[in-house]
Amino acid sequence: MLSNPDQHYLVITALGAARPGIVNTITRHVSHCGCNIEDSRLAMLGEEFTFIMLLSGSWNAITTIESTLPQKGAELELLIVMKRTNSQQRPAVPVSVWVQVSVKDSPHIVERFTGLFDSCQMSIAELVSRTQPAADEQPSQLYIQITAHSYGNHDVSNIEQTFYRLCTELNAQGSINVVNYPQHDEKEGE
Repeated sequence: MLSNPDQHYLVITALGAARPGIVNTITRHVSHCGCNIEDSRLAMLGEEFTFIMLLSGSWNAITTIESTLPQKGAELELLIVMKRTNSQQRPAVPVSVWVQVSVKDSPHIVERFTGLFDSCQMSIAELVSRTQPAADEQPSQLYIQITAHSYGNHDVSNIEQTFYRLCTELNAQGSINVVNYPQHDEKEGE
């Protein structure tokens, strides 16, 4: 996202009962107000859905969505939360890590894996966890997917070993993919 002083930004979260057409209704309203969806996430949680969007637009467009979305949310029986934000240059990401885990469900499992990234000073960019209920005498299974980034010069060389040790400790099946992006020397182009 490039910085543009004429653009304004708004983060919106909508939460409500999942039903056909509701996401289209929200996105149509956003477009009608003259806003652009820069980024979005949708998740089904039980019988509810949550839709998170980063919108951009002129001052008038953002003000219009701020003033009209509460009424639209009430009509759709949605809880709406909005917050203005700023555009931000994304820093270079020297390392990205993707993990997938399957493990017998129990408390604190997600916390153990998020703690792994915290101990390596990595920022979690995306987290998905889902429990598959027990069936045919099999215990409930927890599936976790995490994407994390290292924005600084932190040493993450031991993250694979640490991840597999944690998987062994928890009797989990897991995979990890570490991508090191080449760093560009700022003086290269001079």
